[in-house]
Amino acid sequence: MSKLFRASYFSAGLLCWALTLGWTSALLAQSARVLITQPIDSNRLHALAGNIRAEANARNDRGKVADTFAMDHMLLQLQRGPEREQALDNFIDELHNSASPNFHKWLTAAQFGQIYGPAPQDIETVTDWLRSSGFTVNTVYPSGMLIDFSGTAGQVSAAFRTEIHRLSVNGQDHIANMSDPQIPAALAPVVVGIVSLHDFPPHSMRRPRTQYSLAAQLVVPADLDTIYDFKQAFAAGITGQGQTIALLEDSDLYNTADWNTFRTVFGLSSYTSGSFTTINPAPPAGTSNCSDPGPTGDDDEATLDAEWSSAAAPDASIELAACANKTTTPGFLIAAQNLINSSKPPQIISLSYGECEAGSGAAANAAYNSAFQQAVAEGVSMFVAAGDSGAASCDYGFTTATHGIGVSAFASTPYNVAAGGTDFADTSQGTTSMYWGSSNSATYGSALSYIPEIPWNDSCAGSVLAAYSGFSVGYGTSGFCGSSLAQQEDTLTVVAASGGPSGCATGAPAANLVVGGSCRGYSKPSWQTGVTGIPNDGVRDIPDVALFAANGIWGHYYLYCFSDVANGGAQCGGPPDSWSGAGGTSFASPIMAGIQALVNQKMGGAQGNPNPVYYKLAAGSVASSVFHSITMGDIVVNCSGEIDCFGAGFVGRGRTTPTNLFGGNGGLSTTSQSYTPAFAAAAGWSFATGLGSVDVYNLISNWSKGQ
Repeated sequence: MSKLFRASYFSAGLLCWALTLGWTSALLAQSARVLITQPIDSNRLHALAGNIRAEANARNDRGKVADTFAMDHMLLQLQRGPEREQALDNFIDELHNSASPNFHKWLTAAQFGQIYGPAPQDIETVTDWLRSSGFTVNTVYPSGMLIDFSGTAGQVSAAFRTEIHRLSVNGQDHIANMSDPQIPAALAPVVVGIVSLHDFPPHSMRRPRTQYSLAAQLVVPADLDTIYDFKQAFAAGITGQGQTIALLEDSDLYNTADWNTFRTVFGLSSYTSGSFTTINPAPPAGTSNCSDPGPTGDDDEATLDAEWSSAAAPDASIELAACANKTTTPGFLIAAQNLINSSKPPQIISLSYGECEAGSGAAANAAYNSAFQQAVAEGVSMFVAAGDSGAASCDYGFTTATHGIGVSAFASTPYNVAAGGTDFADTSQGTTSMYWGSSNSATYGSALSYIPEIPWNDSCAGSVLAAYSGFSVGYGTSGFCGSSLAQQEDTLTVVAASGGPSGCATGAPAANLVVGGSCRGYSKPSWQTGVTGIPNDGVRDIPDVALFAANGIWGHYYLYCFSDVANGGAQCGGPPDSWSGAGGTSFASPIMAGIQALVNQKMGGAQGNPNPVYYKLAAGSVASSVFHSITMGDIVVNCSGEIDCFGAGFVGRGRTTPTNLFGGNGGLSTTSQSYTPAFAAAAGWSFATGLGSVDVYNLISNWSKGQ
């Protein structure tokens, strides 16, 4: 059979198949156009811009690794043609539109690849080039969008024209490519790039509890039930029964007994269908890239995800999908790809890690976007922690923001729910006795009702904390951040719930970690509209929703059972107030995933991307009963430098290092010329808390109105 006849036969068969299933949009993509039309010439190269780590510089360089250095299970991200991309976007919209004949007609991974993947001829050309360059092709995923391959640093250098060097960064050893990879120009229409050629891991969105002098009202599952109205759902038998929540991790639990202890002490073990398993998902074919990581330094993240997703859906099956990190590939990305390309992907997935768009790299950004896009086409609901650095996600872990406004690359795709964070307003308003009882229940709950919320913000630049501390503003030498009290209270910190506009999902920044250059954000999704406060900025804005995520600034944080004492845990004996405590949007994401399990149980099946429903409900008559409007406070963090920073106090110009320009007591602002806080809470939708927090029972009860 000739190649031309085989292609025509395939197209005709796919056309008949699509007609039978009613996939009208799929017909637009029935035949993939071959994009590699020129012979491969190793002398005509195309640079894959935007794929160099900021740390890969002369100061940190410790020399080239040996050519024999193993580079196992690298991931090559591919792309489809623009007409197929548009057809897929249209189809995903129809999957979530109850008026469409394609409503909830989810695809399998194989169907996704056949209908919307690159042309098989292009995939074959790319894999042949990899093999001819000496690499081992381990797996071509059914989606057609990703190739797992292995080789050595010498082969990477020869094929991609970039050297892998050893680096020393803050006393830690790393490896990274020192220049942007290059590929033959003929492959450029299909190849996005290597997802990662370095070993700098994304960070978890967990923040350990802080030791402040305020009296503590600690949050346990029974409190969550009362505050967010889980109680009515549970009383109606909506408990997550029959649902599975997959948690993407690069670590096992330290001790699975911790999960059982958490459920027993907090009264969840009475929900007898609830279960916990750890899996190491393998790819659908080829050499496995997922090995059991065991408990690693991220076992605290894995533990809180497992326990609090179970608190939100106590009868659900919690599935810890853990893969060990490879030399250059995060384990949780491997787990994600292996799950969504399996024959039976989970209907709900949560991810509590992130990295800013301008630092993640263009290929990595494309990889997460592509994975989440495939997931929602298969009916999977994706939840991702929005971040813990205010609107300065590129300054995670620092005491002052110097790189301006940026968001998490994992949370900003159009195909996931970005879960933001709030705090309770009772302490700042002096109303604690109105909302918390003087004694605990048998399951240690003490919340009396819903508690008014503010954005979670530990920074001295935040308006609520500044006012409580006796200052009219947070920024400036005369503001709270310029005071000795801010130093004493440890509030000179870039710690707050994250939100902001997507700014560098594609392209490359002109300066390290700063949105600019050829950077572009994701286009605004069709569903992100109709609600007061959503800016007409043309890009994806996050978060979508928010839940309590504070780590103790106002005396409130989550408890969880984590017995790895060597890694900051605590023994789980005695009253739980001696257990580990933390905050962060790491909690918001798995809890929102648990809420989705309740929705899926009520609706009888997978729901795909929840965002179209959220925003339609928020624009309708039931908005006030489904979402708690949060109108006070902000996520402004302290800053220094000249990028999106106001009021830090001028020290001098003409310097190139932002941290040397100012004293670190400014407030992050959308302009450096005046104070326009980045960002304040407001009615409707805001960058601080999205649509607000949810009333769980009312969300479930009204779900069908949003379809």
